Amino acid sequence: MNLYKAATIMLVDDDPGDQKLIKMSLESQHITNTPIVVSSAEEALEYLEKSKTDTSIVQPDLILLDLNMPGIGGREFLRLIKSDPKLEIIPIVVLTASDADKDILTSFKLQAAGYVKKPVTLVDFQEAIQTLSDYWFTICKRIPHDSNKQDNKCFTC
Repeated sequence: MNLYKAATIMLVDDDPGDQKLIKMSLESQHITNTPIVVSSAEEALEYLEKSKTDTSIVQPDLILLDLNMPGIGGREFLRLIKSDPKLEIIPIVVLTASDADKDILTSFKLQAAGYVKKPVTLVDFQEAIQTLSDYWFTICKRIPHDSNKQDNKCFTC
């Protein structure tokens, strides 16, 4: 029996290989609806902006974010989302190749909900995604999207 509620995850990553590994990990564990996969922070911002006014566009329950991308990049994306009252409630977990203390500290200062170094193998990706899913979709309390849009109230895990 699947213990997970229906969830929408957005993956923001410019690397097609990493996109494929993460998507396969999510799909093999049946923990999400089809993930929203975008290749840039700009594309993610466009989607999220539309989701604020168009009820047919689902806001993600969780965003997995690569830090090092061309263009806006992950750090600026974090800053922009966390400064937007209609989007700030969406938890963002940094999923990146860097394990530099500076990147970790900066991400948390920008209100990342978590920081995970990208695993190298498919098995390790699956284990990392399973752990993230166990936390975000089983242990952590979530609020419905409608509450998100109406009240923008904070919640605790």
